[in-house]
Amino acid sequence: MNNLFEIEDKIKKLTEEINQHNYNYYILDNPTISDYDFDVLLKELTDLENQYPQFRSTDSPTQRVGGEITKNFETAEHIYPMQSLSNTYSSGELLEFDRRVGEVISEGYEYVCELKYDGVAISLIYEKGHLARAVTRGDGVRGDVVTSNVKTIKTVPLRLRGDYPEFLEVRGEIIMPFTSFEQLNAERDDIGEPPFANPRNAASGSLKLQDSSLVARRGLDFKLYFALGDSLPGGNHYECLMKLHEWGFRKPDVMERFSDIEGVLGFISRWDEKRKELPYPIDGAVIKVNDFAQQRQIGATAKSPRWAIAYKFKAERVSTKLLSVDFQVGRTGIVTPVANLEPVQLAGTVVKRATLNNENFMREYDIREGDHLFVEKGGEIIPKIVGVDLGMRNPCAAPVAFASRCPVCGAPLTRQEGESGIFCTNADSCPPQIKGRLEHFISRKAMNIDSLGEGKVDMLFSNGLVKNIADFYSLTTGDLLGLEKKIEGGDGAMRTLSFREKTVENILSGIEMSKKVPFERLLFALGIRFVGEVTARKLARHFGSMDAVANASREELMTVDDVGERVADSIVSYFNSTVNLEVLMRLRNAGLQFEVALDAKDHTSNRLEGKVFVVSGVFTVPRDTIKEAVEQNGGKNASSISRNTSFVLAGEKMGPEKRRKAVQLGVPIISEEEFWNMISD
Repeated sequence: MNNLFEIEDKIKKLTEEINQHNYNYYILDNPTISDYDFDVLLKELTDLENQYPQFRSTDSPTQRVGGEITKNFETAEHIYPMQSLSNTYSSGELLEFDRRVGEVISEGYEYVCELKYDGVAISLIYEKGHLARAVTRGDGVRGDVVTSNVKTIKTVPLRLRGDYPEFLEVRGEIIMPFTSFEQLNAERDDIGEPPFANPRNAASGSLKLQDSSLVARRGLDFKLYFALGDSLPGGNHYECLMKLHEWGFRKPDVMERFSDIEGVLGFISRWDEKRKELPYPIDGAVIKVNDFAQQRQIGATAKSPRWAIAYKFKAERVSTKLLSVDFQVGRTGIVTPVANLEPVQLAGTVVKRATLNNENFMREYDIREGDHLFVEKGGEIIPKIVGVDLGMRNPCAAPVAFASRCPVCGAPLTRQEGESGIFCTNADSCPPQIKGRLEHFISRKAMNIDSLGEGKVDMLFSNGLVKNIADFYSLTTGDLLGLEKKIEGGDGAMRTLSFREKTVENILSGIEMSKKVPFERLLFALGIRFVGEVTARKLARHFGSMDAVANASREELMTVDDVGERVADSIVSYFNSTVNLEVLMRLRNAGLQFEVALDAKDHTSNRLEGKVFVVSGVFTVPRDTIKEAVEQNGGKNASSISRNTSFVLAGEKMGPEKRRKAVQLGVPIISEEEFWNMISD
């Protein structure tokens, strides 16, 4: 027994010692031990905990390396709703924000300015000083519980220090530094996986990994920006975050106080330039009224506080040389020109490629060989060409010629009247079109076969196992087990990817589960040109079955809301193809849902029958929820206001042009509360 007491005491002392070293390193930036000595201590603790798991504490540093497997993330309701901030790109709107604050607060007030991190918002709940759970923002009301993954982030305290309260909610941003992002994408390239578009997406994807040990290797960081609770320290935001630093959190890297809006504008101007020096992504600055009592006095709307605002930086622009143009073929056959650029640093990442959209775009900008192009990042994410640097142009340069034949299958390219896109006519045999349809079919909003992905679909297609969407339902264990593909890694070395037993089991299980996917999503998954998710749902509810859609005339199809001539012609063409009909027959025989389920056919009520709604603005629930409620109660949704519109349902930030048009046409404008009253008992 004495021996066990000694072991328990040893584990406790090692835990405290290693946690202190972690605190010194990650919170105070003052390491007091070498990496080697730290690793020796951690290994000793790990070995002891493996032998005596009953003595492992909830704040053990061994939890930082992960290892927990989460099959499905639970959801939890936020104790305090996670509101979003109002955004602005204009100094004029900041002055207006300051004017509104001044109207409410007669005495002096102070602003706190911080960086606006470009990552994933997270809520950390501490009970009696221990991290109880970590929840993503979700829809602001409920989010995913990702506690085991967040525990792997070194700057998130597992246990608080000092005089902390019984309950504390801390909010911040999970970010991925640029070095971690570049390393992750290099690793994905080595195994043939597509790169993440930006650090924000990479951070979000990492938090949803099922294996927390993989999360631990992603190099995520936590940036503190807010706290909630009944016993917050200090009387203002600045003092509160300083106290949180004493309790174990890293202080915000940048947090400054100003007594007037001119100081705020100066802060924004400085960091709009200095952000290029940061090792992690930001996309603006956040301005908050500092005093808690004044915050309560100013109040909040249903979606955002009135005492805070986010200033978004304008997109960074650079000029770089056009090296060449590739032509890529999408699942619908559209050929898209893509510029290969001289690599250039832009908004924290290296940009090498950007879309040229279509032939009209190339002609509008008169893009020529060897031009220097201006590149921006739309929303700090996707690089886009915004102009030509004419001062760098060679006057003898020839215009870039658009391809006349498919770059993959060699079929002639054509353009349909009234369309800007040029497409390959070889729909049934062009490899990228086939693979695009396969990838669309398995996607989340379609059949949601998440055990497959682009890489696995490419392996199946390359080995001749899947040539159309019906082939998925003929796959067997014998087809898949041991399937291999050679890929070239970033270092030029060849590697082998192969399907193991567990992978095969997951794939076949996912395919089997997809047979229960509702008819409306199957209709969308078919990839009929111009039939998006919303149109597929409306067609499914109107006709009720695949047979009814297939047999509908052009005129009958056009009676469905949002189905015009172009969409109707595309649907008729699809169901007139013998190839497509054969595929549909195989899908039917495989047991997929070819009819709307009985419970989906019935409306909740007919209170809105014959009424057409235009929904505009921001609401207390997702906009799709409101649109669904309109349809479930017999109404119809429209995207634009006309004389046929019955009501405009207006939320916050409703477009002024829509409001003007509604008033002009005499269309009633109703609030969210009025709408719910219309359909309530």
